[in-house]
Amino acid sequence: MEKLFNLKSALITTGYFVLAFLALVLLYFLVAFVLSRMSVDPEPTSKKEISIYILTNGVHTDLVVPVKNDVYNWRHYVKFEHTQSKGTNANYIAFGWGDKGFYLETPTWADLKAKVAFKAMTGLGASAIHATFYKTMPENEACHRIDISREQYGRLVRFIQSRFDLDESGNTINIKTDANYGKDDAFYEAKGSYNLFYTCNTWANEGLKACGQKACFWTPFYNGIFTLYK
Repeated sequence: MEKLFNLKSALITTGYFVLAFLALVLLYFLVAFVLSRMSVDPEPTSKKEISIYILTNGVHTDLVVPVKNDVYNWRHYVKFEHTQSKGTNANYIAFGWGDKGFYLETPTWADLKAKVAFKAMTGLGASAIHATFYKTMPENEACHRIDISREQYGRLVRFIQSRFDLDESGNTINIKTDANYGKDDAFYEAKGSYNLFYTCNTWANEGLKACGQKACFWTPFYNGIFTLYK
């Protein structure tokens, strides 16, 4: 009888834990939905001097900027020779920030490991910046153009730069890997830790805020951002 009572108590306790966990998950998604639909207003009308883009693959949001203009030359930070193609004719560069384990060890969802997922959710893992060169940037449902002023672009440059980890000489740290997504991308060591409350999309959303553009109050998902720019 005592064993049955203990088993029943254990099952009840486990049930409470499961219900509490499901409630927290539901609350997380509910808060994410509500706050991502609350927008931060853009700055008052400014000059439309430089075009930037937001780009998504259906999971991540990248911030896309010109490789070079009269405000900044990104080749001081990201090198063409760090890519497999080593091509030098790109006009745009997309920046994404995220969990290093996800970037380098999870090419598809089928490759996701419990250890990588746990570190990413809890902020215990390192982070990386994924930089991808593009010749053209066609606009579509997954890519939206935003025209900003030179001054606003300067702020965005500083925002992106601030997430790079630098060596003692002040240079970016290229991650040598075979886990590239294509022939025109490279990975770099980055500052900060990815977690449930600060994701790759949260970072991109913060970048839009940094340069005075319309953004979500908070969002961990890409669709929060792209809903605002439909």
